[in-house]
Formats: sequence, structure tokens, C-alpha cells
Amino acid sequence: MLRTLSVRPEHWPLSTPFRISRGVKTAADVVAVTLVQDGHTGRGEGVPYARYGETLETVLAQVNALAGALAQGMTRQDLAAQLGPGAARNAIDCALWDLEARLAGRAVAETLGQPPLDPLVSALTVSLDTPQAMGEATARMTGTTLIKVKVDRNEPAACLAAVRAAAPDAALIVDPNESWTIEILAALQPVLADLKVALIEQPLPAGEDNDLAGFQSCAPICADESCHVAEDLAGLKDRYQVVNIKLDKSGGLTEALDLLTQARTLGFGVMVGCMVSSSMSIAPAFHVARHADFVDLDGPIWLANDYPGGAVQRGAVLMPPKGLWGVPSSPQV
Repeated sequence: MLRTLSVRPEHWPLSTPFRISRGVKTAADVVAVTLVQDGHTGRGEGVPYARYGETLETVLAQVNALAGALAQGMTRQDLAAQLGPGAARNAIDCALWDLEARLAGRAVAETLGQPPLDPLVSALTVSLDTPQAMGEATARMTGTTLIKVKVDRNEPAACLAAVRAAAPDAALIVDPNESWTIEILAALQPVLADLKVALIEQPLPAGEDNDLAGFQSCAPICADESCHVAEDLAGLKDRYQVVNIKLDKSGGLTEALDLLTQARTLGFGVMVGCMVSSSMSIAPAFHVARHADFVDLDGPIWLANDYPGGAVQRGAVLMPPKGLWGVPSSPQV
């Protein structure tokens, strides 16, 4: 067996800035991994995230360090033993899944015992801005039934009220990205209840989860930054009711599927999210998201341009990528 690795950074400009409590993005900077074996090509993508101490340079170095092992036939199980969760492992793991599908002539969905992917109801995100601007952005979201609202400590009630006024019937997910305190969360409970917020995502900084012990919230609280892999779940009981699975946190589809199974076993609700990315990241996430209670895979929708055949939002639903990843292919000659 001869398997070759190529890895490169890619820069995907956004059509409009994406703002959260930690800053503003104007492009998705990703690491693209390609594995070629017997004329078949498997691809994966990882998004380095500064919140977790990652940069393009560190992720590229982590991938390149495994070139020899990958050439010698490293499996997904070998990968998990050699490299911790994060963007580098995600890119390689997903490339291995894709390569396996193409070598076997069997789609990933079939390997998992599932039917072909269907469209999913997915959130559209209103990025952080002034209340007026957030209301105007919401008004442009025709047909959506699930909206994720980015907020911080500055006027969260006014921002949420503006979104609700523009979308009176949509389900709302509020995402402070760790910017609140337990006091802010408690003070906002009447507002959140009045606005019929469906989910509160990671309101407190990861590491301050103990403050949520015994807290009675008007809506379920979802662990994002506090939950990366299945081993994290035991420490989240009685603090969170839902966990957000992202492949860049779990380190790929392999661990994400295990996290899904373990979360359900322990009684957690499941959300599947993403970083701002291309559809190469979203395609494998669909295989977890089809089992989720909340889906937030609008990362590619922010791009000025995406892969041909990439994910497309049509009203309330996100159409899965076509032929991009995890499907059989003819070998290259």
C-alpha cells in the first residue's frame, strides 16, 4: 500500500463579517488534508481555533508530523492514540473516512447503517451587532425556523428582543460564547422566558461549570466549550442538559459519533454545531447532525464562495453537500 499525504492552508473570505463576544472574523482560515491511495483521494478539513490554542502553523505541523505513519497505513484508531482532539485530528480523521468510502465503493452513510442524507432544519446565525442591526439581519432571514443569536454582556436583552420582534415564530438559541456570569444568567431569566428562548449555549466560561450546579433555568443549557469528547460528559451532569458536538473539538467524526452515543446514554440532549468553515467540514458533520435535537451547521453559508456542490440553505433547511465527501468514486488514472 502506498498512501501519500498533502496538507495546505486555505483562506475562504466571508461575504459579511461574523461577530461573536470574542471578536470578528472576515474569513475562514482552514487546514485542508488530502490522502491518496490506489488512485482514490480522501479529503478532510480542520479549522484552527485560537480559543483552544490552535493556529494554522500548529495544526499544519501536527498533520505533517504524522506523514510517515499515514503513509504506512495509519488507521483512525491509530490516529486517536497518537494525536489529541482538535482541528488537526479532525482533518485527518475525516480524510481517512472519505478515503475508506472511496476505496470500498461504499458511502459513509451505508457504512454507518444509515440511509442517504436528507436535508436538515439548521439554525441561521445572527452575529453580534447593535440591537437594530441584529433585528434588520433577522428580518432578511426569510423562511427560517431556528435562529442562533450571538450576544455578549452588552445589551443582551435588547439584542434578543430585536431578533424576536423580527422573527416572532422562530425558535431561538442564545449564545453568549462564555461571556456571561451566573449573576447575568440569573438576572436574564425573566427576559429569556418571555422571549421563549429554546436553548442557552455556554453562558459561562468553561471551567466555571460548578456555578451551574442546581441552577434552575427557564430553558435548557448547552455545553459547548465545556464539552469536547465523551470523557467530558461525566463532569457536566447536573450542570448542562444538552451538549454541542463539533468535529473540530472532538477531533473528527470517529470521536463525534462516540460522543453522540455516550451523550444519549447519559440522558443529554444533543446539538451539532460547527466553526465558520467550508462545506468540506460540514459534510461529515451531517452524519452526526441527523441524530441531533438542534442543528447549527451554517458555517459555509457565511462564505463568499464555497465548493461546488456544497451545502445550501433553502428557507429553514440545509441541503447536504453533493458528492463532496464520503461517497464512492472512480479511481484517478
